[in-house]
Amino acid sequence: MKRVVILVSGGGSNMVALVRSMTGDHPARPVLVASNDPGAQGLLRAAELGVPTAAVDHRPFRGDRSAFEAELLRPILAAEPDILCLAGFMRVLTPDFVARFEGRMLNIHPSLLPKYPGLHTHARAIAAGDQEAGCTVHEVTAVLDNGPILGQARVPVLPGDTPEVLAGRVLGQEHILYPAVLRRYAGGDRSPIMLAETSERL
Repeated sequence: MKRVVILVSGGGSNMVALVRSMTGDHPARPVLVASNDPGAQGLLRAAELGVPTAAVDHRPFRGDRSAFEAELLRPILAAEPDILCLAGFMRVLTPDFVARFEGRMLNIHPSLLPKYPGLHTHARAIAAGDQEAGCTVHEVTAVLDNGPILGQARVPVLPGDTPEVLAGRVLGQEHILYPAVLRRYAGGDRSPIMLAETSERL
């Protein structure tokens, strides 16, 4: 059984989808949800789901990412994870941190990578006149949003869409795609999953 640590910064809706998926014959279980924000709603939601939590506030470190990560590593390493899942974790990790978990850290990004790495993905897709948008689960590497792609889900961009409306449509697919990829990945299969818009749980 693989041990999964999930990192969040906000409400943790993708974390909830991951935790709820890890039951029955799933090859992994959640062992910790950690955050850089002690007030993150995701910590409360994790506790409600019975998952241990930890918080290391990044703000006192005043931009010293290495010092922050050294403290964050304490609860992570204590949980003895096989896989780390970034689920709305809004801190850029140093190459040293990434190297420590190379080949076993996943992230979900709200665009069809390699399009639109970074922020404001939905506004950028609309501004470009794209006909579709979506989300990507990928392995984390030292280059932001650039690791091997493990899955993508696509949705249409509809006339009149605002970034907020499109974000909501994509988020629904994130909650389907990320658990599907994690199940496959934890079972040793790294072949990509490609989904069209669906309301079905995999």
